Amino acid sequence: MVMNTTTTITTTTTTAITMAYHDLQDKKTPSRSPSRSRKRRWRHSRTTTAVIAVVALLMSTTAWLSLVFSDTTARCWYHFKDWDGSPKTLPWRKSDPENLPSSSSVFISASHGTMSNSTHQIYEDEGEELSLKHIVFGIAGSSRLWNRRKEFVRLWWRPDIMRGHVWLEDKVDEEEGDESLPPIMISDDISRFRYTNPTGHPSGLRISRIITECFRLGLPNVRWFILGDDDTIFNADNLVSVLNKYDSSQMIYIGSPSESHSANAYFSHSMAYGGGGIAISHPLAEALSKIQDDCLDRYPKLYGSDDRLHACITELGVPLTREHGFHQWDIKGNAHGLLSTHPVAPFVSIHHVEAIDPFYPGLSSRESLQLFTRAMKADPGSLLQRSICYDPAERLTFQVSLGYVVQVFPNVMLPRELERAEQTYSAWNGINHRHEFDFDTRDPERSICKKPILFFLKDVGREGNNTLGLYERFKAKDDLKRKVFCFPRLPPLSHVLNIEVLGYPLSKKWHMVPRRLCCKLNNTTDDILRITVGQCEKRAFSSI
Repeated sequence: MVMNTTTTITTTTTTAITMAYHDLQDKKTPSRSPSRSRKRRWRHSRTTTAVIAVVALLMSTTAWLSLVFSDTTARCWYHFKDWDGSPKTLPWRKSDPENLPSSSSVFISASHGTMSNSTHQIYEDEGEELSLKHIVFGIAGSSRLWNRRKEFVRLWWRPDIMRGHVWLEDKVDEEEGDESLPPIMISDDISRFRYTNPTGHPSGLRISRIITECFRLGLPNVRWFILGDDDTIFNADNLVSVLNKYDSSQMIYIGSPSESHSANAYFSHSMAYGGGGIAISHPLAEALSKIQDDCLDRYPKLYGSDDRLHACITELGVPLTREHGFHQWDIKGNAHGLLSTHPVAPFVSIHHVEAIDPFYPGLSSRESLQLFTRAMKADPGSLLQRSICYDPAERLTFQVSLGYVVQVFPNVMLPRELERAEQTYSAWNGINHRHEFDFDTRDPERSICKKPILFFLKDVGREGNNTLGLYERFKAKDDLKRKVFCFPRLPPLSHVLNIEVLGYPLSKKWHMVPRRLCCKLNNTTDDILRITVGQCEKRAFSSI
């Protein structure tokens, strides 16, 4: 109403000024020749139009300012703002809720520390310490490869105390009476999801949904879901120890990135790789099951399964919790450099066991994995844990990697140098430059006189509460060259054929504040050397 009144006043005033001006001009104008009179009238008309336009502009501006700053307009503006901020969508604003992440109104209660609108799962054995019966494994497999890769799963699977399934895309012929493997499930149809990546494979959609499908089975008393591949070896006891550090009633996403810098740069440095294993707490799996199908449609361009799972967990706001014992192992070739320099953390998993050379010389890949898992079962907590000790008289350095190898260096090697992984492998993409790896590496020793003598695990057993491993001297091709070119200095321990390593068990809380183990040399006979390995005393200091 204010706007209509102002417009009427402006129009009336402009009309009156125009009529008065023309009357005045008619009275003042004398009779002249027709041509000159027409020119004069044309100039007056142009000037008049300009004056009228300026006056009208000033009056319109005045009216507009009065309208904007009036009390009525201000009240209308505030009401409009309140309405526009409401959760209702404006009728003329187009929106596609399927292509937008849901904005959940979930808040944490400061007094109780719980989610105000979530359902808290009540465990029947909530006060019981975490064990394998609280964990469900979802193993991603392929129907085409399962007949071969099931032997890898058989090495670590414990059917009596483990729960989980192998998820395949199609049915396979199962051996009757074979209960040493987890049961097989067929994944849901994924044809309804979009996949537009030109270099990947749509199976990534199926594998990314395994955790959701595991959750929807409704198994009781589940605290953690574990995603892994059918060519992954899990150390189940260490997995329980690692997960026991965390509160499974919270949303937690545990794993490790790739060893390859290129892979991490392409996908994400904060993404867990499924081949090395991904641990997801029950509340996170529940939340994921509610949003994942819609979430997947927002990421049709992603490559595989891990990046899709990471994208949906990122929408839930849950970051990656890194554990150094999960190993994607995006490497090829000889894995000696990684096995002999395992991080000071519980060993949980390794992946791509088909793509690497046998761990132990003289054995096939399958035989090597069988010996490796025997050492793992003998003492799960100590597997691949390292210790460094010295022989000052002979100036020798001993590095023990329990369950794998004893390296004897013919000179003094400082711990900082031994912490770096000797680069005996290449990355999954074929690059073997040291900058390709997201961990510390060192080049292999070129001088034959400085290369270590290697004693690989031959057998392992129990001696009371301790483990006793027998490590046999490896006869390298260049042993003769060493004797010739390194004369008069003989190879270290030239008379020793075997090394016995007596390992003391680690305490249950070692993984909470881990420390590299200590070792002590014990000469027994001329051809056998014994080394004792265990946790360092609190006041023990290693020295050269």
